[in-house]
Amino acid sequence: MAAPIASTGHDVDIDGLNLHAEVAGNGPPVVLIHGFTGTGASWRSLVEVLAPDFTTIAVDLVGHGRSGCPVALDRYQMRRAVDDLAALLRVLGHERAAWLGYSLGGRVALQVAVHRPDVVSALFLEGATPGLATAEEREARVAADEVLAQRLEREGLEAFVDFWQSIALWDSQQRTLSADQRAALRRGRLAQNPVGLAGSLRGMGTGSQEWVGDRLGGIGVPVHLTAGTLDTKFSVIAREMAEAIPDITMRLIEDAGHAAHLERPDAFNAMVREFLVGVRERQS
Repeated sequence: MAAPIASTGHDVDIDGLNLHAEVAGNGPPVVLIHGFTGTGASWRSLVEVLAPDFTTIAVDLVGHGRSGCPVALDRYQMRRAVDDLAALLRVLGHERAAWLGYSLGGRVALQVAVHRPDVVSALFLEGATPGLATAEEREARVAADEVLAQRLEREGLEAFVDFWQSIALWDSQQRTLSADQRAALRRGRLAQNPVGLAGSLRGMGTGSQEWVGDRLGGIGVPVHLTAGTLDTKFSVIAREMAEAIPDITMRLIEDAGHAAHLERPDAFNAMVREFLVGVRERQS
């Protein structure tokens, strides 16, 4: 068995906010952005696949993992988070990168592509959305996320994790993940900082962010969209987004739910590598 790929941890001060990233491999850079309650460590198996030919930058988003968890909400606002991540990329020595994001991370990566195209060479989105189109939808989602944030603050992290893991979004994982894998997910969530998670809900929620569905046609880099076939909602969103993006490929992952990268890692990792190799060949 090959030795695990070594990574180097970086804690970078971005205007007073610490952002943590694990960097591994060699070659064109790829920024990896996790979902809500996750960390950059969730990409470990993908890093093993990519690192021989790409430089992977697995980021802990603000409020998550080893990155800062400020009390003030301004650092959680999506546009500020986008600029902070662009600054992190530059501090790490790269002008542009491919950006890969899952769920919350997919929304972040898409916002980077729209608002900071100067740092984006390609985009891979898993279970992502451009946001909510109407003010009424956004207001309702902001209110729902505020209820979640208050629940977290009132009942504590363990009760919140119990609730979060019980929602229908994760139903497929009772079959697609082993008990040990589900337990590992729970341990990772329980290691988070409740201040950071509450800030993320309030500042980076789907209702809080700008809707960019009307700007997809302006994305000028290659884009790949995916979702699990068992994740009906996000499969539909992926198909709708694909109709608006000029340079697009889309393929769903069979027998996977919302976290296809965990539920069907071999299929997911192969899909990512195929896309990135194709992009590298086109852009070389």
